[in-house]
Amino acid sequence: MVDFGQYGPEKYTVCARKCPKCGKLFYPEPMVCRECGTRRDPSGLKFSEWEKVPIGGRCRLLTWTRLFNLPSDFADRFLLFGIVEFDDGLRASGRLVAAQPAEGMLLTARTDVVRGSGEDSQCGLVFEEMAPTAVQLKAKALPPREVGETSGRI
Repeated sequence: MVDFGQYGPEKYTVCARKCPKCGKLFYPEPMVCRECGTRRDPSGLKFSEWEKVPIGGRCRLLTWTRLFNLPSDFADRFLLFGIVEFDDGLRASGRLVAAQPAEGMLLTARTDVVRGSGEDSQCGLVFEEMAPTAVQLKAKALPPREVGETSGRI
């Protein structure tokens, strides 16, 4: 018997598709590009292959919601679900992990198991709060100005 565990943990990826003609990214992938009309053939026999592009990295939260009525196999009382926009304009939805979500906040996206475990696991996108940078921490430390107050320069 072969022990496949010796090859290390399985890497999960969620991919967008890139149109071979105009280069526009889509997630989920359409059968026809909305920009140039290029057709996608899942079999790859008749039309050119659309490149797979892994989704992840920096993104901005567009909107979010809290889901309460979960299936019985979830131990959590509720889940946060968000829609984000990446720097390249691609939009995607997935699980949100944030203490206090707010529209416009910066997040990082990664692919992880979102339900189940072992062979029954399902992977998806997970959006997490970005660690604050030194500039953001300094900006939070400055006291707020009163209305009409100037910086001292005229």
